[in-house]
Order: sequence, then structure tokens, then C-alpha cells
Amino acid sequence: MNYIENLKWRYATKKFDSSKKISTEDLEKLKEAIQLSVSSYGLQLYKVIIVENAALREKLKPASWGQDQITEASHLIVFCNYTNVNDKHVDDFLHMTAKSQGIEVRNLSGYGDFMKSKIKEMTTSDSFHWTSRQTYLALGNLVSACAELKIDSCPMEGFEPEKYNEILGLSKQGLNAAVIATIGYRSIEDHTQNRPKVRKSMNELFEVL
Repeated sequence: MNYIENLKWRYATKKFDSSKKISTEDLEKLKEAIQLSVSSYGLQLYKVIIVENAALREKLKPASWGQDQITEASHLIVFCNYTNVNDKHVDDFLHMTAKSQGIEVRNLSGYGDFMKSKIKEMTTSDSFHWTSRQTYLALGNLVSACAELKIDSCPMEGFEPEKYNEILGLSKQGLNAAVIATIGYRSIEDHTQNRPKVRKSMNELFEVL
């Protein structure tokens, strides 16, 4: 199974080769992998910002604990969750569903009302954390897709969301930077790539009931 071998190949890349860039073709494949990610109710309550601009990434680096991956990687990916989920998010999803599946949107009203009622039961804090967690599902797809394409990646929580929100103008869009990832190609100087992968044993990690 090549997928498993590719997962064994990947690691959290600490130093990228800044001279190597991801091709447009491969970037489109990664975007499609993110697009196809699972999400609660299928709502995809997040937006993905792809930062290529070098000057902008220099501004983001201090807000990323000064980590070199931010500026050295081919691309910086910022997964942003919506901070205020409302009926429009559900209605937009229902209209997309009706159009894609060739059905009348009114036939989906029951499902729409169910989703809206469940969302209304959440506190503001609950809703924020719920949408934030959705971004990690998309992040997982990105990391796996990168491994399949032999593109290196580094998921990163070491950054200051508030500063990202300010620099990228996310707050005014109702968005919050939840998690980020850098993608590109490893540098031969990154000694981390030679370290054995450390994982719990199957017996320790899994329990069958």
C-alpha cells in the first residue's frame, strides 16, 4: 500500500529548500484534496488562505515564533474558521446541494431546520471551537495529499492567531486563523528528516472492545 509508505516517508519538515517551488498542477491537486475533506454536516465552515507573497510572509514570521518555515517554504497555508455561524451558511449549503443533486431546495428544508436548530443550541464559545476543529480535518487531508505527491509539509500551531487575523484582515471577514501549514520541499540541511519516526506501538495505541 503506497499510501502507508508515503506516510512513513513524510515528517514535519523544519527546513525547506527555498529555491524549490510547488508546481501549479500539484498545487491544484492539493487544493482539491482540501476541498474534498469531510466536515460536520458537509458545511465546510472554514476558508483556506494560500499565502505566496514574500513580503506578507515576512510580516507573518514574527507572529509565527520566528520560525523559518514561514518564509522558506514554497507556500504558507492558513486554515481559517468562521467565527459566527448563522442561517445563511446553512441556506447556502442547501442551495448548493439542491443544484448539485438536481432536487428542489424545499425538499431539504427539514434537514436545514435540523442543522439550524443544532447550531442555535451552541454557545458562542462552543460554535467557535466547533468550527475551529473542522479546519484540522482539512489539514489532515492536506498533509496526506502532500505525502502522496512527495511534497513536504509542516503543520504548525506555533503562531499568534490574533496577529495573523490583523495582518491578513481576517477578523473583518468573520474569520479566525485556526491552524497553519507550510508546504514545499525539504532542504538537504534539515537533519530532522534522518531521524527515525517515533510512534506508539499498535498494542498501546489501539484497543478492541
